[in-house]
Amino acid sequence: MIKLYTFLATVLLFLFSCTKNIEYSVGQEWQYKTRPTEENSTLKILKIEEYPKTGKVIHISVNGLKMKNPASPEGFAHTLSHIPISEEALNKSITKLQNETHKMPNSIEMDGYSYWKKEFDSGNAGVFSISVSEIVSLMEESIVSGNYTK
Repeated sequence: MIKLYTFLATVLLFLFSCTKNIEYSVGQEWQYKTRPTEENSTLKILKIEEYPKTGKVIHISVNGLKMKNPASPEGFAHTLSHIPISEEALNKSITKLQNETHKMPNSIEMDGYSYWKKEFDSGNAGVFSISVSEIVSLMEESIVSGNYTK
């Protein structure tokens, strides 16, 4: 019986040591589990907030994409300037910290945040709880189908 308890304690300690305890900060650039054609794509942390109902919300931008976009002259978009994502979903998406410059977000990224914040406060916007690559695919699908809000 003691051997069983020792074994269970060892397994639990191992599992706890394997969980990601990540400290995010504004300006960090991360590699993530990308779509197959976007291996060099990265994401940047724009803002971090805590809300009573949704928990920690991490605002990111994603660069290095190749999303179909019929409105673009070359037929592709390379950036998503603002995505609100749950910490749990981001933890499951990232693979490696690439850069930690702590560079503040640019005005386009903050415009996206400002619009989201207004809609979020009025109950019309939410937070993604799926992986970054799934968000990119969903956004591409919405852009190609024309089923999005301008």
